[in-house]
Amino acid sequence: MEPATRLDHNHKLSLREFPYIIRWRDDRCKRCGRCTAVCPVKAIVPSVKVQRVVESAGQIPAPTAVRKTVHVVEQVTDMERYCTGCGSCTLVCPNEAIEPEFNQANKFLHYKNKGGDGYKRGGRRNDPSISTLDRIKFTRISMLTDPALDAGRHEFRIRTLLGRVMSPEAMPLKVVNGRLEVDKKDVFVPPVREIYPIMIGSMSVGALSPPMWEGLAMGVAYLNEVEGMPVVMCSGEGGMPPRLLRSRYLKYFIIQIASGYFGWDEIVRALPHMVEDPAAIEIKYGQGAKPGDGGLLMAQKVLKLISKIRGVPQFVDLASPPTHQTKYSIEEAVAKMIQSMSMAWGFRVPVYPKISGSKTARAVLNNLARNPYAAGLSIDGEDGGTGAAYNVSMDKMGHPIASNLRECYLDLVKQGKQNELPLIAAGGVGKKGNLAANAAALIMLGASAVSIGKYIMQTASDCFGDEFNRCNLCNTGQCPRGITTQDPKLYRRLDSDRVAERVVEVFKAADVELKKIFAPMGRSTELPIGMSDGLSIDDKAMAERLGISYAC
Repeated sequence: MEPATRLDHNHKLSLREFPYIIRWRDDRCKRCGRCTAVCPVKAIVPSVKVQRVVESAGQIPAPTAVRKTVHVVEQVTDMERYCTGCGSCTLVCPNEAIEPEFNQANKFLHYKNKGGDGYKRGGRRNDPSISTLDRIKFTRISMLTDPALDAGRHEFRIRTLLGRVMSPEAMPLKVVNGRLEVDKKDVFVPPVREIYPIMIGSMSVGALSPPMWEGLAMGVAYLNEVEGMPVVMCSGEGGMPPRLLRSRYLKYFIIQIASGYFGWDEIVRALPHMVEDPAAIEIKYGQGAKPGDGGLLMAQKVLKLISKIRGVPQFVDLASPPTHQTKYSIEEAVAKMIQSMSMAWGFRVPVYPKISGSKTARAVLNNLARNPYAAGLSIDGEDGGTGAAYNVSMDKMGHPIASNLRECYLDLVKQGKQNELPLIAAGGVGKKGNLAANAAALIMLGASAVSIGKYIMQTASDCFGDEFNRCNLCNTGQCPRGITTQDPKLYRRLDSDRVAERVVEVFKAADVELKKIFAPMGRSTELPIGMSDGLSIDDKAMAERLGISYAC
């Protein structure tokens, strides 16, 4: 072997360095080629090898060494084409001859920084541990002491308010001839919407494929118009389809404006033609999965449809700055963004900011509490999902939602404004599948509503991703399920009708489970917001931090 060739081989990686190792069974494989064709990252290839085989044949079998040319499926040892463990190959294999296996001894992060750029991915933080929310139990069970309810037969009204709720003394009411009348003269009455307490969080047209976004939207419309559940969905940054902006279904959507202002031109042009007001306007200042970072839609996902909606050229990275470039303080943000958005819709639509969970959340909240135009505050914890972020941001930055929400709620309690300014909690809700339980826990810690994104995306579309770095191709446009891609060859695999059906099923199931949780507490017509005496946890430090009971 020549010296140069020896050096080349010496610098090759073995499969032990990769996060997933392909287990291929020669005896089962019929060489159909489906697995190599469907692999989104081309981590496996058909290959030809020469093998030395010892055979014994004939009347007097003597061992003979022969060389045979065989066709095999080989895993690539190029870190740029690493197996993500999505399992697409297993799905299409007719003989169960191939499957990826998670390699706990991998050195993936040691080698995924070539070119001097940190590893970027989609998905959620790689943390399979049990979150604080999943450790919380509901221990106030009324039986003989308090009136409990029958979750199966009692009537429930599980609703919450999105928007600033006026204090009793500020209500525009007056007594005329012994009768109570509304007097709106010279009084600003904040707009308020009654919504379902679980809302679909911001996932943009661009981050999601057209069938995925359409499926979510259809599911939301069905829940409102057929099931009578006022579920709302946030558009995410990047605008909305023009037809939807001009349709009567707009009232079920929250329009987001973020620091990139992508798609905002289309929204402004549609304003005079809107037949309905949106449910609310969300101003995104931060995202829990990548706090302190801006948004990013990578160039490979900016195809014709997205470039048209967002008003940008095709195939360019669309990066949103970490903050709105014209805002330098909380006070200025409130004065400019919230008031200007309120004015755009004639003060008929609630406007609220969304921030990353952090130690500065209370400072933002206390400023909003003094502003009558602020309709609430959305706090996004560290366990939230994202379309594209640096791995170091996702795994090493951020604040858990439970304690962040709790301290913000207790701040409002000290000011006597806990019933006025709604808090929306997000980030890791339903991470282990316990959607209703996580939502109820956050509500009882002080949230008026919870926002879900990654959970509903994964559940409604049968996403492959998990917390073991499986798949996580959301940022690349190579999603094997067709969920987070703009490539027609991939997103045609996804049926938007089936997505809509799953959205409806998930919300109906969550509604039943919420009733099962609230019934023993005697709550049926109003949410137990801040009812922390109904919660317990098996960790003393967590119990003390959250101000709830310790139970073991």
